[in-house]
Amino acid sequence: MTMGLRPLDLANWLEVDHNRSTELELKQRLFTEKFETVVATNAEGDEASAELLACIEESLKEFHPEISYTIDKAEHPIVSASRLVQEDLCVLVKSDDWRLQAASVCFPSRWDLSTKIGTTLDAIHSPVPDYDAELGSPTNAFFDRLKPDRSFWRLNWTLLDNPTLHQPLSVRRSPSGDLDDWYFRVERQTLRQLPKTNANVFTIRNYVASAKTLRELDPEFGPNLLAALDSAPESMQRYKGWLGVADKLRSELS
Repeated sequence: MTMGLRPLDLANWLEVDHNRSTELELKQRLFTEKFETVVATNAEGDEASAELLACIEESLKEFHPEISYTIDKAEHPIVSASRLVQEDLCVLVKSDDWRLQAASVCFPSRWDLSTKIGTTLDAIHSPVPDYDAELGSPTNAFFDRLKPDRSFWRLNWTLLDNPTLHQPLSVRRSPSGDLDDWYFRVERQTLRQLPKTNANVFTIRNYVASAKTLRELDPEFGPNLLAALDSAPESMQRYKGWLGVADKLRSELS
């Protein structure tokens, strides 16, 4: 297990594509219908959230000037910021430890924001197998070393049986059916430190594609996916809901 971090050019901090309108409309519905599920804030995160909103506005103005928008100053800045981008947003502030103090997570991959707000990095990642032993110390040390002039990005992926972006409480289960029913979900995550408050911002951008389509586009997708599944420890397969998936895929590829 590694963090798998790569240097980030802030020109590429926020990604804009043809799904922007659809995903922002979905966010708007979630803010209306499930606000308490997708937004959580503590007072300790208010100042950093306002700075994050300003940074997003600055980034859009410089790198995506074609985008127009208005800001409702009556709502929390983490919500205003989230309305502008396809990414989910998490603000971590250092006190006794790095704690999640504000977040807008409209597109979770089977985790519950309400149980994470105010908690530490270790607590947030406690369900991940072997996190404490292998990644806990490096992750906390990295957050301590992060500076405004050095930002990073990484990728995370999983297989699901549902393409829906908003999946907060679904039971982790193995994808049912065959490859036609599976979806490959990738999270593009970025980490940067805000220059004034020194809060750390974690963004999550989700991409979902049919595993069948990816296999048809790239003949190496299936074998590479099988190799990744075969090499994952059983504890990670159980956590991800991958138990038995490698055997299903092997029969598909044979």
